[in-house]
Amino acid sequence: MVAVNEVGGSIDDTVQRAQSGDVDAFESLYRVHAPAVYALCRRMIGDEVRARELMQDVFVRAWERLTTFRGQSSLGTWLHRLAVNVVLAHLRTSKRDALRLIETDDAQIAGRSAHAQLDARMDLESALLKLPVGARTVLVLYDVHGYSHDEIAQMTGIAAGTARAQLWRARRALTRLLSP
Repeated sequence: MVAVNEVGGSIDDTVQRAQSGDVDAFESLYRVHAPAVYALCRRMIGDEVRARELMQDVFVRAWERLTTFRGQSSLGTWLHRLAVNVVLAHLRTSKRDALRLIETDDAQIAGRSAHAQLDARMDLESALLKLPVGARTVLVLYDVHGYSHDEIAQMTGIAAGTARAQLWRARRALTRLLSP
């Protein structure tokens, strides 16, 4: 039997079984979606261990809230949004100012740029980790995952104009970090 959502699409049988409490079905969903959820957490948080912990948090919350999934979007999209919310909640509760781009003076950027010149093979992932958390968050959400400034503002609790400014600064800093 296939459940039908409000917009007339069908909800996958595995999702439906998991919604009914089938742990094996949920484990199957976990195996399929965990790599993408981890990758998102890793890009946003910048720490492998913490990203794995946050990924686990995402799936715990997904298990708790799976009955609210109505199939209006794909499960992957629903999990992606849940992951973004879990990471942002973590950043908000941390002691550091994760959601504001701390103005970096030119000397710091020049120092980062000089370090980048020493390691000409520095990849984008390690350069992203050098950005302030707020800037990295906006950059990943906008450039990697395609969220609009308004969506980012809604998710992070900052103004859309602030998101635009952080994106501009993040791109500028990233360019300097990756320049030879």
